[in-house]
Amino acid sequence: MEKKVRVTSTVQQASDCVQQASGGGRLSGRRWVIKIGSALLTNDGQALNFEGIRSWVRQIVILKKHGIEPVIISSGAIAAGMARLGWQERPTVMHELQVAAAVGQMGLSQAWQTAFAEYGIETAQVLLTHADLSSRQRYLNARSALTTMLDLRVIPVINENDCVVTDEIKFGDNDTLGALVANLLEADTLILLTDQDGLFTTDPRKNPYAVLVDERKASDPALDEMAGGSKGIFGSGGMLTKLRAARLAARSGACTVIVGGRINQVLERLHSGDALGTLLLPDEGRTVARKRWLAGHLLMRGQLQIDAGAVRALQETGSSLLPVGVRAVEGEFQRGEMVACVDEEGREIARGLVNYSSSDITKVRGLSSSRVHEILGMSVEPELVHRDNLVLV
Repeated sequence: MEKKVRVTSTVQQASDCVQQASGGGRLSGRRWVIKIGSALLTNDGQALNFEGIRSWVRQIVILKKHGIEPVIISSGAIAAGMARLGWQERPTVMHELQVAAAVGQMGLSQAWQTAFAEYGIETAQVLLTHADLSSRQRYLNARSALTTMLDLRVIPVINENDCVVTDEIKFGDNDTLGALVANLLEADTLILLTDQDGLFTTDPRKNPYAVLVDERKASDPALDEMAGGSKGIFGSGGMLTKLRAARLAARSGACTVIVGGRINQVLERLHSGDALGTLLLPDEGRTVARKRWLAGHLLMRGQLQIDAGAVRALQETGSSLLPVGVRAVEGEFQRGEMVACVDEEGREIARGLVNYSSSDITKVRGLSSSRVHEILGMSVEPELVHRDNLVLV
């Protein structure tokens, strides 16, 4: 049952994901990352929740019809594997967790594929590790693959690759994975579906007088004490991890909604404007926040000297950097690393993540984008630095 008592603070709605038009919903934007927790996906660890999966799929199909690009973060592999193996308690030994994940992932992927196939929609299983998003090259590879899936109207179903991760390289929980994917794809909104109706002032399982927090800035320090509740036995995250995920997503300007996954038609109602769950807002709009995140994210690995025409294109029209505008290359760097873009007097104009290595850029500098494939024998992107991965300085 939904809680009717709510705590609301006055928030300046700085984020692009918040609907400004009167009569509209609280959320706008076209790209939503939707994370569904293990307790929801496995009926609190009993077995895969096929009825729930079909319900969320029906709602996601409706979101797509309204122009939303959904990306699913699907927990539940370990919990599903535990159920199939007859284990009552979550293992603590790494190789047993990996076995549970491998067994459970088979059924989990098939459940999503079968449910979406009823609507003629293709899905893609994507298994990630922390190394995939911390490596510059693999970061861009993952981004390119996922954005291509969305362009082709394929729905990515993402989970951590639990079968190969270790404590040193794991995300730790799928709330964090959801936030990092939101950063990666420049998502407008991160939806964290959980077994609670949202973030409460205290743990509602222990205090019947707990009050639901309606809307706050994700950075509000008062939320930390409220989010200190315990986690469930079938998942690895609690409310505190969801708050941390919201703050991580806010770095690139995404809103986060923490909301009960068992609320009837929850995704449709969020899209329609119902004030469900807890809405956590970034301090800055999506574009500004992403540029700030990008500017401080990586160390500079080299620089590209660009001509006056390229300088004007970057500064005045917000264009991407093309090979034709590059005069010289300094330093050695790989695809996905951060480089500075400097004018002919050596003044830094911009910085961004390159789509090609220094050796490849040296071969195609000054040439039109159409000749990249001819010279290199392949073409990853027509731009050397895409405008979405570039910030003016």
